[in-house]
Amino acid sequence: FWDTVIVCALTGLVLVSSILRNPDGMSGLSGGALSSAAFANIPVVGPIVLTVGLICFAWSTILGWSYYGERCWVYLCGQKAIMPFRIIYTLVVFVGSVMTLDAVWGIADILNASMAFPNLVALLGLSGVIASETKKYLFDDNMDGWSDDEIPVVDK
Repeated sequence: FWDTVIVCALTGLVLVSSILRNPDGMSGLSGGALSSAAFANIPVVGPIVLTVGLICFAWSTILGWSYYGERCWVYLCGQKAIMPFRIIYTLVVFVGSVMTLDAVWGIADILNASMAFPNLVALLGLSGVIASETKKYLFDDNMDGWSDDEIPVVDK
């Protein structure tokens, strides 16, 4: 919530208002340079807000992806795989911090695409289940229904 809603919305508002206020000063800038120039237009607190927001965004992203990856890895490989995952993840975070930005974005794009493909295949495979559950809850007036069925957990 913090990085997606608060930090990104604040950054977007500052960018739009700065570009509208000073379009000539923002021309030719993109990415981090554009954000830095936009926050620099806010007297005294702008650079501080940018720094704190960037730190919060980076920290919450690292923690969020770590937790997401760890839970997936435990599901696939079991509880014994937690420590190796954490060690590898920490090493990858360090290596990513010293690589060029273009290389990091390239690797991130490839890895996100490699995660998207099996998810899309699963969505296609489960489309019948999704349609029946949507019909059950949205179109058959069961929105207030409650199920005591346990969610199955696979323990390897």
